[in-house]
Amino acid sequence: MSEQGTWANSSGNTLEKTVIATLHSKGFEVLSYKEWQKNPERYGGELLLRNVPFVSIYGHQGKTEFLILSKRLNLEIRIECKWQQSAGSVDEKFPYLYLNCIEAMPQQKIFIIVDGQGAKPKAIEWLRKSCEEKRYNGGAKIIQVMNLSQFLVWANTTLR
Repeated sequence: MSEQGTWANSSGNTLEKTVIATLHSKGFEVLSYKEWQKNPERYGGELLLRNVPFVSIYGHQGKTEFLILSKRLNLEIRIECKWQQSAGSVDEKFPYLYLNCIEAMPQQKIFIIVDGQGAKPKAIEWLRKSCEEKRYNGGAKIIQVMNLSQFLVWANTTLR
């Protein structure tokens, strides 16, 4: 991997670590989906699962960064994290991400956290507008695009 690729992965990990720290501070247990799947009864009702699989629109195994499961608040929210701090290709992948959200990911609520200020503004605008204008499965599926600050506000108000 190039030095730029290594730096981009490190920056993206910072976004993921912030999501983990936020949910952990709200009382969520953080563990891998694979570990949880072996024995879900072993764990509590407030979980943040990492590396959550799904079958993509291309028919191959994909993974999402997180899945929030809250029995107390009756929540099941898949979270995709996209960090782009400088010019790159993350925003070029938004249409693929969007189609996976509406066609392949089974959850009815999905958050796409996009930050880093390096994505093309029109790309984020397109993604946000596409997700806001349409409601899928008769209005049951909701996809929200937000930046990290908006996610933190959501967490602080919703996960009290």
